[in-house]
Amino acid sequence: MVPTVASFRTQKTKRFRVLLPFGLGRAYDYRAAEELAIGIGDVVMVPLGPREVYGVVWQTVTGEGPDAIAEGRLRDIIGRLDVPPLQEPLRRFIDWVAAYTLSAPGSVLRMAVSVRSALVAPTPRRGLIASGEPPPRMTLARTQALAAVDAQHPRTRAELARDAGVSSAIIQGLVTAGALAEVELPEDFTPAAGGETSGLAPKLTEAQRRAADRLTAHIRHGGFVASVLDGVTGSGKTEVYFEAIAEALARGQQCLVLLPEIALTAQWLRRFRTRFGMRPTEWHSDLKQTQRRRNWRSVAFGGSRIVVGARSSLFLPFRELGLIVVDEEHDTAFKQEDGVMYNARDMAVVRASIGDFPIILASATPSLETLVNIDRERYERLELPDRIGRANLPEIAAVDMRDEKLPATKWISGALSQALTDNFAAGEQSMLFLNRRGYAPLTLCRECGDRMSCPNCSTWLVDHRLTRQLQCHHCGFTVPKPDVCSACGAAGAFAACGPGVERVAEEVAELLPEARLAIMASDTISSPTQAAEFIDQMENHEIDILVGTQIVAKGHHFPMLTLVGVVDADLGLTGGDLRAAERTYQLLAQVSGRAGRAEHPGRVLLQTYGPEHPVMQALISGQRDRFIASETAERQHFNLPPFGRLAAIIVSAPDERRALEVCAALANSIPADLDGARILGPAPAPLFLLRGRYRHRFLVMAERHVNVQNLVSRWLGDYTPPRHARIQVDIDPYSFL
Repeated sequence: MVPTVASFRTQKTKRFRVLLPFGLGRAYDYRAAEELAIGIGDVVMVPLGPREVYGVVWQTVTGEGPDAIAEGRLRDIIGRLDVPPLQEPLRRFIDWVAAYTLSAPGSVLRMAVSVRSALVAPTPRRGLIASGEPPPRMTLARTQALAAVDAQHPRTRAELARDAGVSSAIIQGLVTAGALAEVELPEDFTPAAGGETSGLAPKLTEAQRRAADRLTAHIRHGGFVASVLDGVTGSGKTEVYFEAIAEALARGQQCLVLLPEIALTAQWLRRFRTRFGMRPTEWHSDLKQTQRRRNWRSVAFGGSRIVVGARSSLFLPFRELGLIVVDEEHDTAFKQEDGVMYNARDMAVVRASIGDFPIILASATPSLETLVNIDRERYERLELPDRIGRANLPEIAAVDMRDEKLPATKWISGALSQALTDNFAAGEQSMLFLNRRGYAPLTLCRECGDRMSCPNCSTWLVDHRLTRQLQCHHCGFTVPKPDVCSACGAAGAFAACGPGVERVAEEVAELLPEARLAIMASDTISSPTQAAEFIDQMENHEIDILVGTQIVAKGHHFPMLTLVGVVDADLGLTGGDLRAAERTYQLLAQVSGRAGRAEHPGRVLLQTYGPEHPVMQALISGQRDRFIASETAERQHFNLPPFGRLAAIIVSAPDERRALEVCAALANSIPADLDGARILGPAPAPLFLLRGRYRHRFLVMAERHVNVQNLVSRWLGDYTPPRHARIQVDIDPYSFL
């Protein structure tokens, strides 16, 4: 029973500071009667103005000191919710992320308690047991149903009907007759069996075994260790870190595997079930609300022993977390670009450090930040230099598009066309890669030159022929493609400029009309179920030629895929991004690694206008380390990350005048003492208009020793932007748009 306000006058009370899951500047003090047995980390209901909201007890307070709130002004904690308390390492992690990203702690807390319905025990399910009363009339179906009843493990009506092989009407008839009685089923978060459960662990190569032994030793000894599993594509990195997972599960610990893309999970889940004989708990945006509620509670109560998920799973309230794996650690999808801006790879290392347990970073193309941490002896490196079995790395060659002289409506070179034709004739699969969705990135009027642009963003609308829509890939705005130009009234004058995957697929269909063709992009793959179906089609050789965006580069294993063609290898090298060369190398190396992963040799053709570029030369020669050394030297020369620090300040507002006013106020308050740092801007963002907001940017560039968080906090101070204007801080930015 929750105490009344009056009863607090006669009871001993304690003061607590409660953090609320909102973007507020501080936690709030409340009191609670001692008989409520409130403790640190408990999830509680508290009053906030006229509302009742949930929060987490963050600390106790004494009621003394200059910031103490008078007893008469304190409000009372309403009650504690029926979930385990957030443990101290998670609370420390939330505080750390908030301080590092300069976010409100409540905003970070919201990611840990993101499923409000999970904080309250669900309506109990009801199961059936035999009542001891025989039905007045027995049939074969009724006999089957009663024989399937288990007194020790009651089941729901649907489960009993399925297990007995009878209809739901038979079950209902037995309930009506009094032969079956309903009982309440408790929530079941019994941990699944772990470790060597299936007996299907593969035989590891010598290099795999050395790496696996090192990782399992870290699990046995305990403590924080960051290990980088650096292996070429197809070297069996997943099977190696599965050994570490098996060791952690055998020791009763929970494990978290972070994957950058939802499309990666289909093959990964299949391999996991083969290895462990069970399905892990999933955590990503595609889950239904009921699944999210159950999975969150299962993690919190310790029932889920292994979680595979997107970056947000890093904030789940694990009870006994003992290992984190970040697969494809280089992937930019781990960086969250809105709300609390954080890099899940880096924050995963922090969570493992705070929790004092090992972390594994796996990639065929580790990020420069990770490689520098290896050089600084912060991380250890475990190498897998060869592919498994008889598979060899593919042969990579460049096609110099300056020599091709293709017509304006063609995008596939003669060399790549011939390779596709030969590969199809040989009964093998091919993949064409172009990191552009849709049919064409730009549609313009031939008569007046008007370009179809997004009304909410300073970007062009992408032509999607499959859906007959023009779409903005930044805000999601869509509109049917018009027949008449709105600027000049010309009919039928629109021209598609440039290729997207749909246009490349159209060209392939003209070249090889008998080939079975498919497009793989985020437009066609929006859930793990769709991804699994697509992967099954590739594995069963129901697709001859696959045309896709970067989603095709994500760790897929297709044994019959022997040819990869990159339609525009130069695409990512422009735009002023400091990581442009590194990202392009990583992406092209990953997509090249899809070829020749079984006994059939693989071949990769890179269509480029700059075959002499260091990225192309590194891919062709296979000399990754030389490219990394060159990229490292350039970053170090210009004092760019990971040798210097960056922070972006993004000012936005629905009208440009207000955004400029905020920029002027911030520019006038830049601190005079910027020892080891400089502030550039303000300047219009490359994406000047985004989702209806005008955007300007400042960029803080600092030497590595500078605490940019302190600098930015001192600069922004207590400044409050006017209504509707917004200031966002991005520590360690990855996007410069």
